[in-house]
Amino acid sequence: MVNIGEIAALFTSFCWTLSAIGFTQSTQQVGSQVTNRVRVFIAMLVLILINTVLYRQPIPLHAGASRWAWLGVSGIIGLSLGDAFLFQAYREIGPRLGLLLLSLAPVFGAAIAWIFFGQALGLVQIAGILVTLGGISWVVMARPQAGDENVRKVTGRGVLFGTLAALGQATGLVFSQQGMTGGFSPFAGTLIRMLAAVVTLWIAALFQRQAGATVTAMRQQPSALRWVVFGALFGPVLGVSSSLLAVQHTGIGVASTLMALPPIFMLPISYFVFKERFGWQAVAGTCLAMLGVALLFS
Repeated sequence: MVNIGEIAALFTSFCWTLSAIGFTQSTQQVGSQVTNRVRVFIAMLVLILINTVLYRQPIPLHAGASRWAWLGVSGIIGLSLGDAFLFQAYREIGPRLGLLLLSLAPVFGAAIAWIFFGQALGLVQIAGILVTLGGISWVVMARPQAGDENVRKVTGRGVLFGTLAALGQATGLVFSQQGMTGGFSPFAGTLIRMLAAVVTLWIAALFQRQAGATVTAMRQQPSALRWVVFGALFGPVLGVSSSLLAVQHTGIGVASTLMALPPIFMLPISYFVFKERFGWQAVAGTCLAMLGVALLFS
């Protein structure tokens, strides 16, 4: 019987698909760095409001130093660095391929668990990794249809950014698991991660003298701000919170598999909304990669 963990994981995939649309639109208008800074700030404000309403405490100061440390590092790695690479991937190769490369996160997560926590990989898990890599490689190397102007080119930079984004998300998930023990609130946990990301990104912006330019860019591009708000609601707020809820209430394998479905959801959206044209190899390779993720956590 489906429980709250599986439902939360599926809802996470849905939210991340919608957030990819919003952040792709914003990135095309104001760039990835501006998008990343503004979306974590907006998400932080929304999460403070949610925590105030639900728990009468805007910031979970009662969480303890250890939990703050685990979730804070998770936010820096996953939300600051990992998502910065993801937005660059969206700009370079689009949300469909960006999300597909993000499905490498479970592969990296399994490798991290094996290297640092001694969690051995069986033959089925190794086969899942190989199938995932094979499916993604098939999509990346598929030749575009001749004469179609709507085919998005695959660049080496885009593939590198998407791969680094998957590595950042996997590492952040490992750290967040350590901080979410004991039935801790997903909204409170997400707020801690978001606070760490906001501090990191905006301090870096101040040192780079980009804080003012970020505000100016959003004032000049109100449509980009609307897309950032849309993406922040479904990504850092609802998506990340439901992912932590999924990890709490179901196995990491089941949760990771169901949360890896955005590339499947993005196929019809890319075709009908973004007017992107791709061949059957892209569809088959995407499905093969998802099968590999399922094998990895079978």
